[in-house]
Parts: sequence; structure tokens; C-alpha cells
Amino acid sequence: MPIKSYLALAHQNQLEALRTELLELGCEVIPAENNDVLVVVTETPNQEADEALLEQLQGLKSLRHLTLVSAFEDEKS
Repeated sequence: MPIKSYLALAHQNQLEALRTELLELGCEVIPAENNDVLVVVTETPNQEADEALLEQLQGLKSLRHLTLVSAFEDEKS
């Protein structure tokens, strides 16, 4: 079960739109307190689902930049 966290930057004046899009994809979204940055946490059942979700994330219109911060895969699941 891949679990990943990203930092997501929105295009100018698109932070709330990006937050909404991420929530619609089932991601956990945590806004930074001091910058226009969102912390995004994803959890998928397998590698194929993780790759599909990443493709969806990269296609979001309000997303300017996405950086992987941490990744973990539970091999027992």
C-alpha cells in the first residue's frame, strides 16, 4: 500500500481551486500556515493505483508544481 506526501503549489490565485480538486481525488490536504502551499497525502491500494493517481494529480489545471516529499510502501498489504 503506497503512502506518499507531496508539496503542491497552485497557480496564482488558484490555491482554493487546487485544494478542492485534490479533495475530490480523495487526497488528504493540509494547508501550510505561512505559505500558499498545500501538503498532500495519498494512500492507494497498489502500485498501479498509485501511478494512476499521480497522473491525475499532474493533470490538475490549478497545479503549478508538485514535489514528492516522502514515500512509504507497506509490503505486507
